Amino acid sequence: MEGQAFHWLLMIVGILGSMAAFTTVQRFFAPPPPDDAGLAGLAPKQPGQMSAFDSINPNGGFVDRLDWFFVHNIGLGPKLEGLHMLLGAPEKPTALTILHWKEACMLTIPAFLCYMAEGFIPLILMPVCFMIPDWYLGGRIKERQDNIIRNFPSLVDLAALTIESGLDYMTAFDRIIKQAKKKTELEVEFEKTISEVQLGYSRREALRRMAMRTGLQDIRSFVGLIIQSDELGTSLVDLLRSYAADMRFRRLNKAEKVAAQAATKMLIPIFLFIFPTVFILMLAPMMMNLFQGGLGF
Repeated sequence: MEGQAFHWLLMIVGILGSMAAFTTVQRFFAPPPPDDAGLAGLAPKQPGQMSAFDSINPNGGFVDRLDWFFVHNIGLGPKLEGLHMLLGAPEKPTALTILHWKEACMLTIPAFLCYMAEGFIPLILMPVCFMIPDWYLGGRIKERQDNIIRNFPSLVDLAALTIESGLDYMTAFDRIIKQAKKKTELEVEFEKTISEVQLGYSRREALRRMAMRTGLQDIRSFVGLIIQSDELGTSLVDLLRSYAADMRFRRLNKAEKVAAQAATKMLIPIFLFIFPTVFILMLAPMMMNLFQGGLGF
């Protein structure tokens, strides 16, 4: 009994020590608080929505207290809401669900490794396990951003043609989205922007929110062009056409750069897999003769 009690005491001390170390590292390397224009400032202010962390009860059960610790003591709330916004602000997973994923990985994976290893050394992996969902969600965000930027030049060209026909740019975006048979992530973002304008946001603010949701520099530049055209009274059609041509030129240069790097990257699998196979095929007969009775001369 005393051995089991000591065993559980060591486990509790290891968990508390790992959480303390994680808190120290998190606070030391934490970036400065974002301003109101950042993702954290935008996420809780979406029309008709509240923060996902408002339902946390600091006096509730273990899960609620753990959520409160990470959100308010460590300050992960703005980061999680920003991550949720870069995912496109879906209904599932919410920012709170993402936090629960991180907590589940932090608790279950080291506990399983401790059980398998019959020791407490795997507890030092708790901070690393806490970051595992970030890697998965980062891949989803990258995939979403690639989908957005892939269709962006075509939408800019369509917007230029529609605006040239005499429509306002927001009406032009609405017309393009309604004509789309299958909505991509980019068209969904423009649809959200139009809905925000209808709910009372100014056009500039709605466009800036779209740029923040996508997290792409090309979208930010596009929004900047529209705002600049409004302020200076310049021709938006010419700006959009020049911008679409510039985007295509940059994408072509990027493709050429990737193609130029392909030959260098192929050296690694060549040296690891192809050359050893060739050497084995060339030297195997000679080595067999050597082992069986000499070289024969």
